[in-house]
Amino acid sequence: MGYCKNFKSKLLALLLLLFISVIAVLHLLAADRSFSESENRMLEQLPHFSLKALLSGDFTADFEKYVSDQFVFRDFWIGAKTDADRLLGKKESNGVYLGTDGYLIQDVIPPAEEDVRAKIEAIHSFDQATPEMNKYVMLVPTAAALYKDKLPKYAIIGDQEAYLKKVKLWLNPNIRFIDVFPSLYAARDQPIYYKTDHHWTTKGAYIAYLELCRQMRLTPQEEEEFNIQQVTDIFFGSLYSKSGFRHVQSDRLELYLPKDQENYTVKYVDEEKTTDSLYAMEQLLRKDKYAVFLNGNHARIHIKTANPSGRKLLVVKDSYANSLIPFLLKHFSEIHVIDLRYYEEDLASFVNEQGIQDMLLLYNANTFFEDPSINNLTE
Repeated sequence: MGYCKNFKSKLLALLLLLFISVIAVLHLLAADRSFSESENRMLEQLPHFSLKALLSGDFTADFEKYVSDQFVFRDFWIGAKTDADRLLGKKESNGVYLGTDGYLIQDVIPPAEEDVRAKIEAIHSFDQATPEMNKYVMLVPTAAALYKDKLPKYAIIGDQEAYLKKVKLWLNPNIRFIDVFPSLYAARDQPIYYKTDHHWTTKGAYIAYLELCRQMRLTPQEEEEFNIQQVTDIFFGSLYSKSGFRHVQSDRLELYLPKDQENYTVKYVDEEKTTDSLYAMEQLLRKDKYAVFLNGNHARIHIKTANPSGRKLLVVKDSYANSLIPFLLKHFSEIHVIDLRYYEEDLASFVNEQGIQDMLLLYNANTFFEDPSINNLTE
C-alpha cells in the first residue's frame, strides 16, 4: 500500500514537471503576438533591458506583464479560469459582473469629487473662450445604472445617477444638460444596450437622439423613416473580452439607414482619407464590430452634408457618439467630430475660426468620470 502511494506521488510529480516543461518549450517557440482578438487590446512586448530599468524595478514589472500577455494558450487559460469561477458561483471578473438574462455589466467606480469639479471647470473655461457657441452636454448612463436588478445580489456599485445629477447641478445654467436617463430607463425592456459590450445599441442612441432634438428644437426623424438593417448577429464586445466570461449569447448589431438617400462626405482629417459613408463595413469581419460606426475613434472627422442651412455642429465625444452622429446629418450642414484622447490642437481657436454655432459634448458616464483628456478642452 505504501509503495503504491509513493509511486502515485512520484508519477504525479513527474507528469507535472513534464507539463511545465512542455509549456515552457512551447512558450519559447511561440512567436510573440502584438494583438489579442479575444481581449481586443494590444499585448505587452518584450521590454528593453537596461541596468537603470533593472535597478528601478521597471524592467521586472514590464517583463512580468510581457510573460503574462504572451503566455502560450493565454486565451484558453482565461476562459478555463472564468468557467471554473462560474462553477464555484463567482459572477465577477476583472470589473465585469455576469448578470441575469446574459448581461455582462461593467462596474461603476465612484469618481473623486475634485476630479469631476476639475472637468466642469475645464468645460466652463472652454465656454468662456467660445461665447458665441450654444453648448449641450449629454452624459449617458451605462447599463449598470439602468439594470441594477440584473446584477448579482452581492454586487455593490457606485451610484452613477447621483453623480450625473451633481454634474447637472454644477454646470453653468447657459450650458444645457441633456438628461437621457428617464428616456432610456423607460425603454429598458427594449434592446438599448448590448449584452457583451459596454456601448448602447443603435436603438439606444436613437432614443437619446429624440431627447437631443427636443432640447435643440430640431424636428427628429421618425423611426419609420429608416430601414433598420441587422448587419451581424455574431458580436462579442468589449465586456466579453475584458471579463473572460464565455458561453454567453452573442449580440446583434443594427444600422438605421435612411430610406431617402443622403449625400455627404466624411473626411478623416489626420489620415487624409475621404469617404462617402459613415459606416466601415469591413469592420464587421473583425473583433471590434462596433467600429463599423465611423470606422472607430479618430482625432478629428469632418462631415459635410447636403443640408443648405449653413448650421455647423461640433461633437466632442467618446465612442458612444459614433452610433448617434448618423442621426444628425439631416440637421446640420457640417459636423466636426473631435476625440480629445487623440486631438492635440487648440480647440477654442478652431471653433472660432470655423464659425461653429453649436456644440454637443457626448460621453458615457464612466468615460467622463475616468478619462482625464476632458481637461484638454482648454489646452
